Amino acid sequence: MYGCAIGAPGDGSVSGDTLFGVHGAALEVRSQRMGVLASNIANASTPGFKARDIDFQAALASVEHDGGLAAATKYRIPTQTSMDGNTVELSQEQTAFAENAVQYQTTLSFLNGRIGQITRALKGD
Repeated sequence: MYGCAIGAPGDGSVSGDTLFGVHGAALEVRSQRMGVLASNIANASTPGFKARDIDFQAALASVEHDGGLAAATKYRIPTQTSMDGNTVELSQEQTAFAENAVQYQTTLSFLNGRIGQITRALKGD
């Protein structure tokens, strides 16, 4: 999963889930989406390849609930299917990949800042 528990449930200890909130799961979903989009780009010339994507909101809810992404992975409906049945629209995939990369970096920066705050608090700075 994405958090690490410290201590036993119900003993008043803090878990990774409460320290980082939804951001750990968001980072996991964005990472998975990056892989799906990269696969789409890599298969832009593969006959019959069907472009896929991950619905971020559905995936985030799924990861938080049961740790899986399967229900959030969807086939993308193209605006114009190629004659060989490939549904990858390269410009759309590249744009989605770039946007996802920025969102991934933003989430990672937030988590790094949070870890820095926790480290300073533990050191007493």
